[in-house]
Amino acid sequence: MKIAIYSRGGESVDVNDLKILLSALQEGKCMASLYQDYFNQVKDSLPAADVYDTFSTSEDLDDSFDCMISLGGDGTLLDTVTLIREKNIPVLGVNFGRLGFLASLGKEDIQTAVTALIERTFVIEKRTLIHLDADIPLFGETPYALNEFAIHKRETSPMIKIHTYLNGEFLNTYWADGLIVSTPTGSTGYSLSCNGPVVFPESGSFVITPVAPHNLNVRPIVIPDNNIISFEVEGRMDQFICALDSRKETVDRTVQLAVKKESFTIGLVRLNENNFLQTLRKKLAWGFDTRN
Repeated sequence: MKIAIYSRGGESVDVNDLKILLSALQEGKCMASLYQDYFNQVKDSLPAADVYDTFSTSEDLDDSFDCMISLGGDGTLLDTVTLIREKNIPVLGVNFGRLGFLASLGKEDIQTAVTALIERTFVIEKRTLIHLDADIPLFGETPYALNEFAIHKRETSPMIKIHTYLNGEFLNTYWADGLIVSTPTGSTGYSLSCNGPVVFPESGSFVITPVAPHNLNVRPIVIPDNNIISFEVEGRMDQFICALDSRKETVDRTVQLAVKKESFTIGLVRLNENNFLQTLRKKLAWGFDTRN
């Protein structure tokens, strides 16, 4: 079994936890390949560091890899989506961050996770992606996102008008700071913080959520993900911000944008004892009396 390991590194990921992971993989006769930038951070702390393989780009990943392990928070796992692309390599997220809807396993579960990978006692959840089309090149070779696409006003500009269409038919004009189109996976992210609904991962839908709308009767809406959603943006400023997950570009308001479901999916590794409902209850403290 060949495992890719990705991390942003930094103080949040203790190198001792990486050593535990590498030791468990070695005991299971698994080959580990570390992301080059992360390896450069930790190689002086690893015994026999020269024995480890590394990768730097998506082109370094092929079908010989059985899984990618993400060490960090949800943002770290989102990085792996731009590396894996359509290669069908599942991702296991180990959470070193604070909340962790995607990277739902704790660092104390590293040994359990490796055992599950070796014994193949895990489930792969297929998660849909959102794809951006524009009349100019945007986001290079990765014009897609796992969580959401967002349009947002620039920091100092007043609100913008976002004319929104479903399959060419007018839906609404949003007078707001911005607009989010999230996948079911992203419904527990930025969209949720803007009062969007929680949507089950397998629901086959998109959620359109305004950011600070001027009209209080405007509410989030759930639509089937076979729709093509297009936009026209107006505002006093000539530019606005376009975002795919944590990646952003500043674009001119004359640029034509549309989003749709991506043609491929991303697989998230889930251990059998974990599921979406358990993650919701744990992360959002549902069912707990927090008054005391």
